[in-house]
Amino acid sequence: MNTLIKRMSQAIAVFVVSGLMGGTSVWAMSETELRLRAMEERLEALTAKKGVDVKEAFNSHGVKKQSNIQIGYGKKGFGFKTSDGLFSTNLQWRAQMRFANPGDGDPRSESNFTSDESNNFELRRVRMKIGGHGYKKYIKYYFEVDLQPSRSVTSSSANSSSRLIDWRISVQPWDEFGFEVGQRKIQYNRERVDSSGRQQFVERSIVNRIFTIDRQVGVTLRGRFNKGTIADVRYYAGVYNGEGRSVDNPDEKMMWMGRVQWNMFGRDLKWRQSDVKYHKKPAGSLSFSAASHQGVCTRWSSSGCGSLSGFSTSDQNKVQQWAQGAAFKYKGFSFQQEYHEKGIEVNNSGIDREFEGLYAQAGYFFHDIIPAIPEGLELAFRYAYVDEPDSNDLTLTSERDEYTLALNYFIAGHNNKVTLDASVLELQDGSSGADLDDFRVRLQWDISF
Repeated sequence: MNTLIKRMSQAIAVFVVSGLMGGTSVWAMSETELRLRAMEERLEALTAKKGVDVKEAFNSHGVKKQSNIQIGYGKKGFGFKTSDGLFSTNLQWRAQMRFANPGDGDPRSESNFTSDESNNFELRRVRMKIGGHGYKKYIKYYFEVDLQPSRSVTSSSANSSSRLIDWRISVQPWDEFGFEVGQRKIQYNRERVDSSGRQQFVERSIVNRIFTIDRQVGVTLRGRFNKGTIADVRYYAGVYNGEGRSVDNPDEKMMWMGRVQWNMFGRDLKWRQSDVKYHKKPAGSLSFSAASHQGVCTRWSSSGCGSLSGFSTSDQNKVQQWAQGAAFKYKGFSFQQEYHEKGIEVNNSGIDREFEGLYAQAGYFFHDIIPAIPEGLELAFRYAYVDEPDSNDLTLTSERDEYTLALNYFIAGHNNKVTLDASVLELQDGSSGADLDDFRVRLQWDISF
C-alpha cells in the first residue's frame, strides 16, 4: 500500500511540474484551445452514438452489436436499418381479396365451359414478404411466405397450408456481373416475373399457365452492359434443378435458361405493369429467352411441378421452349407483349407436341387528356391466344382466345389498388369441333401494409 501511495505521489508531482512549465498540458491551453478541445470531444461522442465504424461492424470473429437502429416506413413496408447502413430488413404484409363470376380460373376444356356457374369470394394471395441487405449493400436477401393458399371444396386442407415460395440471396458488386442463389421465379419472361401485386389485370393471361417456368431452385448469373446508352443490354443465365419449388433433383439432368434484354432507350423497366410512375422519358425493352429441361414436369406453378393436360409425370418429358417479349412505358401509357413456343417430346419418341401462344396488353391513364377523369384511374385491354395439343388426342390442336378489359383505380400505386376486369373466353375444341365461349367478371382489392 505504501509503495502504491508513493508512486501515485510521484505521478501527481510530475503532472504539476509539467503544468507549471507550460508545454502542451491543459494548464497551458488558452481559452480558445480549451473550447476547441471540448467541441472535438463532443463530436467524438456524437459519432460514437451514431453507430459502429464500418471497419468495426463485423470481423472474422462475428458481427458487432449495434443498438442504434433506424426505423421507418416506405413502399417496401416497415424498415429497420443499422446506423452504418450495412444491415437492413423490410417487412410487408399483402392481401388480394377477390370476387369472381362465374369462376376465377381460365376454362381450358369443353367441360369447363359447360359446368355450373359459381359466385366466389377468395383470398387469392395472403403473404408476408421480408427482404433487405447485409454485410454489404450489394448483398441482398429476400423471402416470401404464402400464408393461406386458396383451395377448392374437394381439395385437401393441406393445400391451404402455409408455404415458403421465395428465398434467395443476390450478390451484385458490379453492374456487369452478379449472381443469385436460392429459389425464385426465374427471369425467363416478364409476365410471370412481374409480381402478382404489380399486375395490370386481376390475373395473368391464359398464356401464363402453359409457358411459365415459375419458381426453381438453382443459381443465376446476371448483369448489365452499356448502361444508359442505346446499346444498354441485360443478360440472365441460369442452371436449376428443374423440378419446381422446393424439390430436390432426382438425377443429373438440369434445367438451363438464358435471357437477353435490349433496353433501346438506355433506361431499364422494372418488373411491373402499368405506368403508375408516369415515365417522363420513354423506356422500352426487347427480349429473347430460351429454356430446356428433361424430367417428369411439363408445367410449373407456385405449387411446384405438374403436368399439362394430356401429359403425365410418370413419363420422361423433354421440354424445349423460347420466348420473345417487348415492353414500353411513356407518360401514362404502357404496353407489353410476349410470343411463346414450346415443344414436348415424351419418352424419347422423336415426336414433338407443339404449343404456341401470345398475349399483348396496353393501358393508359386518361387524366392527362381529360382532366375530369381521376388521376389514379387507368383503362387497359388485353388479347391472348394459345394453340395446344388437344387433351383427348394430342395429334389434334385446340385454340383458346382471351379478350379482357380492365379498369384500375390506384389509391397508393400498386400498394393499394382496386381492379375490375371483364373477359370473353373462347375455345375451338380440336377433338369435338365445338366452338364455345364464356363471360367472366372479377373484382379485386390488392393492398399491402
